[in-house]
Amino acid sequence: MAHLLALDQGTTSSRAILFDSESDSYAIAQEEFSQYYPQDGWVEHDPREIWETTRRCCEEVVLDAMKAGHSIAAIGITNQRETTILWDRATGEPIYNAIVWQDRRTTSYCQSLKQKGLEDVVRAKTGLLLDPYFSASKIRWLLDNIPGTRARAERGELAFGTVDTFLLWRLTCGEQHKTDATNASRTALFNIHNQAWDEELLELFDIPRSLLPQVCDSADDFGVTTLFGESIPIRSMVGDQQAALVGQACFESGMAKSTYGTGCFLILNTGAQALSSTHQLLTTVGYRINGEVTYALEGSIFVAGAVVQWLRDGVGLIDSASETESRAESVNDDHGVYFVPAFTGLGAPYWDPNARGAIFGLARDTGVNEIITAALEAVCFQTKDLQRAMEADGVRPTNLRVDGGMVANNWVLQRLSDILGAKVDRPTVIETTALGAMYLAGLQVGVFNGLEDISSRWRCDRQFSPCWRKLKRDERYELWLDKVRRVRTE
Repeated sequence: MAHLLALDQGTTSSRAILFDSESDSYAIAQEEFSQYYPQDGWVEHDPREIWETTRRCCEEVVLDAMKAGHSIAAIGITNQRETTILWDRATGEPIYNAIVWQDRRTTSYCQSLKQKGLEDVVRAKTGLLLDPYFSASKIRWLLDNIPGTRARAERGELAFGTVDTFLLWRLTCGEQHKTDATNASRTALFNIHNQAWDEELLELFDIPRSLLPQVCDSADDFGVTTLFGESIPIRSMVGDQQAALVGQACFESGMAKSTYGTGCFLILNTGAQALSSTHQLLTTVGYRINGEVTYALEGSIFVAGAVVQWLRDGVGLIDSASETESRAESVNDDHGVYFVPAFTGLGAPYWDPNARGAIFGLARDTGVNEIITAALEAVCFQTKDLQRAMEADGVRPTNLRVDGGMVANNWVLQRLSDILGAKVDRPTVIETTALGAMYLAGLQVGVFNGLEDISSRWRCDRQFSPCWRKLKRDERYELWLDKVRRVRTE
C-alpha cells in the first residue's frame, strides 16, 4: 500500500509522520532541537540541527515503511514560517544561524520604515504590517551585519529560504530552490495580488532578487529526494498554519481554525477575496492549488504553548505539560491572577514588539496552581482578542476548529469556549499541520480526488460549548484588556 510522508518542521521540534491512504498515521518520529537567545528579543536556531533532526526522523519512518513492505507515494513539507536562512549555493552551508519568526532584533529598522510612511505600501502589496515578524527585515539584517554577506549575495553566491526551502535544498542535494505561495506570502516581499516577487519591495528592503526561490503552488512538483534508499517525489510545501487550514478542511469561505503550538494562529478562509483588515489582522495566502489562490485573514499570537514550555523549563513550576490540566481544575474561577505572556512582544491585534510579559493580581494566598491557570487563560484571552478583531472587520468566527498540542487539554478548550462565547470543535486528529501537508501531497499524486474528498475525512472528536454567561465573560475580558494596556509600550 502506498503511504504519504509528512515532514513537519516546527519551532521547537522536527517530526516525520507516515500516513496510510486512509489518512491514519502509521509511524511517527520526533526530535526537539536547541533554542538560542543571544540577546533580549533575539531567537535563533542552528539550520544544521534543523536539517539533521529532520533527516533522522525521515530515516526512521522510511525504514519502518520499508520493513513493512510499504512504498511512499510522495512527501509533503510543512514548516515554521518567516524563519529566515541564508546559505552558500555551492556548499549548502548556512552563513549564520536561522533568525526565528519570534525574533525582534529588527524592531528599530521596521519603525524607521514606518516613520517614512512606507507601511501602507507594504500592506497594500503583501497584506502584512511592517514588523520584525516577517522575513524581509531579517534578510536585510543578515546582509548588513554578517561581514561579506551583501557582496556575496550580489554576486549570486547565496540563497535565501524559509525553512521549507532550506529543507528542500538539502533533500534534493541542491537541485531545487523553491517555495510555495503560502510561505512566500509571509516574507513581506511577495505581492499576494499578482503572485510574484515585487521589485518595489525588493528595492525598499535593499534585497537582491538573485537570493529568492521560485514560487510554486502548495501542491506541485518540488523534485525528488534519493537520500533514503529510494526515489521519493516531493509534492507539497505549505506554511504550518496554512497546512492546518487544509488539515482542518476549512475550504469554504467563513470557516476558521486556530492552532495552538508554540504560538497561536487563528485563520479564517475568505475565498477568492483578499480581505483587507482595518483592525491589525493580516491578509495572507491560505493555499494555492492549480494556480488558483484562496486567501485568508489571520491573527498571530506569539506565545501560546511557549508559555507552558516556560512554566516547565524556565521556572520549573511543572514537570510536564500534561499536568497543567489537573492543576487548573483545582483553581476557582475567581482566582484574580492575570498573566500577559509578552515574552517577545505582542502580536495581533496590538503589534507591540517592545511589550514584555507580566503577572498581575498576586496575593498572599496565590500559589503555583493559580499562576499555571492564568498562563492557560492567557492563551484563551489572546484568542478572544483575535475574535474581536475579526468581528470588527465583519467576519466573526462563531464556530472554531482547533488543533495543536495544547488542545489535548480539555480544561483549556472549555475555558476557551467560555471566553469566546463560541463552540469549539476538536478533531480526532489534532496534529493537523502534518495532515494538511500530507493531503496536499496526496492531492498532487492522485491519492485524493479533490478537496471534497479531503473534507469528507474530517471527524470531530469532541465539541465544547460555552457555560459562562455573557456578563461574566465580558467582565473577565475587560480585566484582561486592562492588564494588556499596562504592558504595552505603543
